[in-house]
Amino acid sequence: MPTPPRSGGYYKDDGPADNPPANLDVIPDASPKLEPLHRFANRPYSVFGRDYVPATTLRPYKERGVASWYGRKFHNQKTSTGETYDMFAMTAAHPTLPLPSYARVTNVANNKSVIVRVNDRGPFHPGRVIDLSYAAAYRLSLAQNGSGEVEVESVLPSGAPPVAVVAPLPPVAAVEAVPPKPIPVEQEAAGYVVQLGAFANYANAQAFVAHVANQTPTLSVEAKVHQGGGLFRVVIGPYGSRDEARRVANQVRTMVGIDGMVQMQ
Repeated sequence: MPTPPRSGGYYKDDGPADNPPANLDVIPDASPKLEPLHRFANRPYSVFGRDYVPATTLRPYKERGVASWYGRKFHNQKTSTGETYDMFAMTAAHPTLPLPSYARVTNVANNKSVIVRVNDRGPFHPGRVIDLSYAAAYRLSLAQNGSGEVEVESVLPSGAPPVAVVAPLPPVAAVEAVPPKPIPVEQEAAGYVVQLGAFANYANAQAFVAHVANQTPTLSVEAKVHQGGGLFRVVIGPYGSRDEARRVANQVRTMVGIDGMVQMQ
């Protein structure tokens, strides 16, 4: 199979693998099955100043919009469910569908369809409704263009009623209570910061920090987690002046499309 050119709508420095497998045309659809929903990945969260409230049950859903895809830059990185992203598996990222769940994605231009397992969050770009794995985008003939209009429809396992978040809790052992370890959040120093997101869950904040680090390797900035007001805020800084913070915010926006908010802390 010829390697598609590295151009189109995917993230900066992202793209297909140098030597993709030859069987992308015949990689099977994901097979829907009942799975417990993730205990943490379905909590409300905020990214780039926008709030998201994921569904916490499996239920009918249909939406039309632009699909993009993500590839080698995120290959082998952790998804929002903690699984390892495989660009050659039939998976996808969605802002609010329950994780994990399944969806049928249809390319409106050619009527090709695939079924994907949704196990990640994203995309967070205006107008985009789903981020496909490279394999799914290739099957839909979207890989070379980078994006295209699709219809996304949830797929429920056969005969299954709506399922609540039922991931099992760890067993309770009869042992002496031990005070929980403090969460290793950064201490807030005075100055101006660029806030990139705010999360109710520390694990989600840390996952987003890793996501930012993967996209900004040449920017020489480090995202950190600050705790305040019941939220875990992902920020860059602090900086001595608002102008300096704005310059960094503009660099981040130009490089990866993240629209951060400059704040005094």
